Amino acid sequence: MSKQYEVSKDGFYGEYGGVFVPPPLIPVLERVAEAFNQYKDNPDFIEEYNYYMKDYVGKPSPLFFAKNMTEDLGGAKIYLKREDLNHTGAHKINNTIGQILLAKRMGVKRIIAETGAGQHGVATATVAAQFGMECVIYMGELDTIKQNLNVFRMELLGAKVVCVKDGDRDLKAAVDAALMDLVANHDTTFYLLGSAVGPYPYPTMVHHFQSIISKELKVQMAEKEGRDPDYMIACVGGGSNAIGFFSEYIGNDDVQLIGVEPAGLGIETGEHAAPITDADPGVIHGFKCYLMQTADGQPDHCYSIASGLDYPGVGPEHSFLNDEGLADYVAVTDFDALDAFRYLSKAEGIIPAIESAHALAYAMKLAPGQDKEKIIVVNLSGRGDKDVGTILDSEKLAYELKAKYDEEHGE
Repeated sequence: MSKQYEVSKDGFYGEYGGVFVPPPLIPVLERVAEAFNQYKDNPDFIEEYNYYMKDYVGKPSPLFFAKNMTEDLGGAKIYLKREDLNHTGAHKINNTIGQILLAKRMGVKRIIAETGAGQHGVATATVAAQFGMECVIYMGELDTIKQNLNVFRMELLGAKVVCVKDGDRDLKAAVDAALMDLVANHDTTFYLLGSAVGPYPYPTMVHHFQSIISKELKVQMAEKEGRDPDYMIACVGGGSNAIGFFSEYIGNDDVQLIGVEPAGLGIETGEHAAPITDADPGVIHGFKCYLMQTADGQPDHCYSIASGLDYPGVGPEHSFLNDEGLADYVAVTDFDALDAFRYLSKAEGIIPAIESAHALAYAMKLAPGQDKEKIIVVNLSGRGDKDVGTILDSEKLAYELKAKYDEEHGE
């Protein structure tokens, strides 16, 4: 947590966060918070967490100088924090290891989770298999189609994948279903939430476990450059990879933190998932944040080519960082993300997750105008093998939707 601020005892970052849940869930969340606060600084817990991070996950993840990309674009040096090289292929396992160690200490044997792109689902199924726990993953029907490889991986690992056909059949629908399960089975179930969203203590807990990214980066930057970066860029849906990446640098005036939201087909079309860029505060899934919402305050439809970013809200801490000027938030379209997806693959031989490609796309715009001594670090939050099977279909759909919008609006 930054020295500039702390989350309140009732889970608020300024006006954002909190606990807005049905009464039966309050004692459940209080038990999770009690366990988290009891164990997070416990030497035995830390030792076990570090063991799994090193010998199971493969941490620390490398900090790679993207020489080809830097020379081609000109301007600033570009580094990639290679969270895509973690076991299971993304940053998500940093958090799932931490939370399942809590669940073990709480005596819970059943784990549930939500997933969009499938990376959190895979990471949850992975740790559930490692610790011998029952695992149920909720996933929107549209995402099960786009990310069918990850569905197979989750099932191979022993998880039951529940296809959610309600609402927009997306990540929000998956979270809705997981919360309903928790209400019904709270005595026997631990909800292993993957993003920096939800009611307290989840945003704080996810921040804590994902902060390993920036702690590693601090050491690696000192070794490679002898100083902190000038710019740090990460994609933001709910915001778990970004908050962990930013953690050690929040409040550092010499480092500009940039979160990249999905602009979808373009902010002007309304077909996006960029609430900080184009929405007002509201309440979703038990917490307050910037939220795409209807006139009566209900969560609204959202869209992104990236399943892991396709969420109408954003983490409460990101909402707070934006308002306090501690981080900047921008938006990148599907089309720029697709260009970045292909560019990094050819330039460096690294296929990024389409989510991570949003951050890369902004770095590609920023770098050319910078002095050659400036340093940009992009958090490569996941690998793209999950996307290669469906990227052409997703790209075609994005262009078709944009063409339809332009025709309807005379553009």
